[in-house]
Amino acid sequence: MSRFSLGTRPSAPDPRTAAAVPPVDVDTTDRSAPSVARQDPTVLSAWRTSPARLARLVVGLWIFGTGDALIVRSDLGNSPWTVFAEGVSIHTPLSIGVASIVIGFFLLLIWIPLRTRLGLGTLLNIVVIGVAIDATLLMVPEIAPIGGRIGVLLAGLALIGLGSGLYLGTAHGPGPRDGLMTGLHDRTGLPVGVVRGAIELTALTAGWFLGGTFGVGTVAFALLIGPAVQMGIALDRRVREGGLRRPPGVTAPTG
Repeated sequence: MSRFSLGTRPSAPDPRTAAAVPPVDVDTTDRSAPSVARQDPTVLSAWRTSPARLARLVVGLWIFGTGDALIVRSDLGNSPWTVFAEGVSIHTPLSIGVASIVIGFFLLLIWIPLRTRLGLGTLLNIVVIGVAIDATLLMVPEIAPIGGRIGVLLAGLALIGLGSGLYLGTAHGPGPRDGLMTGLHDRTGLPVGVVRGAIELTALTAGWFLGGTFGVGTVAFALLIGPAVQMGIALDRRVREGGLRRPPGVTAPTG
């Protein structure tokens, strides 16, 4: 049965589950024709990388997954896609993190008719975040006091913002959910906000019916994730412009 969490003491977790995406990426791939892609190094930047750039990508994704897991551990309500992943985990032998990975690869199949391009960051987004969710939930115990759970929720949101700033700034390609958003936007002509809202609402509703946790934390995520990600991007840009060298042909994101 679906749960609506307002801050009651967490129930015993399902032994098959351990945790809680994203959130909001930006599409940094170039949809130019293949002949142009072979000539323009910025198009290939989603796959060509450097050790420093790859490290920022992986660290950013891991921080993001850690933040998502902390939101799950607060038991105050998950992000929409994590509500769905938790719901899937309740009805399968999968943990929440593994369910998130499976969902991510399933979404890539939907990309095929939409002709959305993926990058190295797309694949690592799916795997690293899912692994980080499960690893964090194994290490962080349940928290009973409501004050502690609110603190964990806010810490999770802050980490998602920080992680987003790190990995979005590497321009390695969109996450699976964001590629779906941009692909549907391109094919339907509907505003990005409408498409994104419909996708998130569908995932949230399906997850809630499957038993995922929807609550005040879900609402807090919806209200605060935008500012948190913006702050993370601004911090990442400030650090890079302060001395870190960008890979050749790759420009910093503008927002």
